[in-house]
Amino acid sequence: MPNGIEHAGSPRVVIAGGGVAGLETLLAARHLAQERLRIELLSPQRDFVYRPLAVAEPFGLGRAHRFDLAHLVAERGARYVPDALVAVDPDRHVALTRDGREIAYDSLVVACGAVSVEALPGALTFWGPPGGAEFRDLLRELESGGTRDVVFVLPPGAGWPLPLYELALLTRLHLASRRVAGVGVTIATHEAAPLELFGARASETVAGLLAERGIAVCTSSYPVRVDEGALEIVPSGRLPADRVVSMPRLTGRRIAGVPHDGEGFIPTDEHGRVEGLDDVYAAGDATTVPVKQGGIAAQQADAVAESLAARAGAPVDPKPFRPVLRGLMLTGREPAFLRAEISGGRGETSEAAPHALWWPPGKIAGKYLAPHLAALAKAELQPPPPLEADSVSVEVELRARGGTQAHGSASAPAG
Repeated sequence: MPNGIEHAGSPRVVIAGGGVAGLETLLAARHLAQERLRIELLSPQRDFVYRPLAVAEPFGLGRAHRFDLAHLVAERGARYVPDALVAVDPDRHVALTRDGREIAYDSLVVACGAVSVEALPGALTFWGPPGGAEFRDLLRELESGGTRDVVFVLPPGAGWPLPLYELALLTRLHLASRRVAGVGVTIATHEAAPLELFGARASETVAGLLAERGIAVCTSSYPVRVDEGALEIVPSGRLPADRVVSMPRLTGRRIAGVPHDGEGFIPTDEHGRVEGLDDVYAAGDATTVPVKQGGIAAQQADAVAESLAARAGAPVDPKPFRPVLRGLMLTGREPAFLRAEISGGRGETSEAAPHALWWPPGKIAGKYLAPHLAALAKAELQPPPPLEADSVSVEVELRARGGTQAHGSASAPAG
C-alpha cells in the first residue's frame, strides 16, 4: 500500500479527533482510497489512549495503553495537527480551531467524541484512565473494613454500560482474593435487565455471573441522590450504600456551525453525512447514535471512509452503517464475549461465549484499528490474567427486577 504518496490535487480530508472514530476513519480511508486523498488529522491530544483496559488498572491487571498519535498518523502518510476543532464555516468549507487556524477542507469528518460530566453528586465517578487512583483508594477502604456496602450506579445517559459491570465483578473477586468477607456489592441500573442492550441470551449470562459472584442487582432504578449511608433511587426507595460508584453522563460538544440535538450530539444519515451540511461527516461518540462504544464508533467510521473513498474515485461500494455490538467483559476469570446486532436499537440477535467471537479478540473491535494496534502492542491489549481467589462466603441482599428483595449468601468462586 502506498504510504505518504499523495497527488497534489487530491481531495483534502480533514479528520477532527484522535480517538477510535478518527483513527479508524484515517486507516480505512487510506486503505480504501490509497493515494487519492490528502488527509489531515486534527487533535488536541498527543496520545491515543486505549481506554477499555482502564477498568483493570486499579486491580493491577492491566493498563490503559498509550500510542503516540503523531507517529500513528505519519506512518499512514497523513498530517497531524495538534489542535482542536471549535467551529465550522460550511459555506467556505473551512474548519476553525482553538488556536486560531483556518483549515480548508473538501470533506470534513467530525470525530471529536463526547464530554463526560458528573451524573451523581456525592458518588465516586469512574472517569476511565484518570480515575484509577481514586478507585484504588476505595478498594483499600473495602479491604480495611471501613466500608460495608458499595453500590455501582448506571445512570441514564451513560452511553456504555459494560465498564460498570466489570468494576463490580472485579471488585468482588478482588475482595475474595484478599479474603475480605461481609461487603455488600450492588448494581443499580436504569436497565430492565443486566446489559439488556446485548439481548436476552447475553443478559441472562451476565445475570447468572452476577448471582454466582454474590452481586445484588436492582434494575429499572434511577438514582436521585447520595445520602448518609444510602443511595436514594426511584421508584424503590433507598439502598444501603457507604460508598457509591457511578459512570459519568455524556453530552455533545456543540461545535459552532454543526447541527446538534438538545444534548449536543450530531445527527447523521446511514453513511455518516451530517444532516443539512454538504461535505461534512461525523462518527463516534459525537453523533446521536445512543451507544457510545469503540466498536460502534469504528463501524461508523468505516461507513464514512467508504463514502470518502468512493467520492475520490476508488472502486468502493459504500455500505450503510448497520451496527453490530461486540463487548469483551472482564470478569476476573474467563472473559465473556458478547455480541448482538442492534439495528433496531437493542439486541436482535444475541450471543455470549467464553471464547472469542471476533478477531483479534481485543476490547475494541475495529476492522482496521484493532489489528493495527494488536500488531503494535501484541499481548498488552489482550484480556488480563485471572485473579487468584479462594472461595469466600459473602452475605448479600439480592434485589431482583423492580427492587424486590431476597436474602441469602453466595460465594466468589475459585475458578
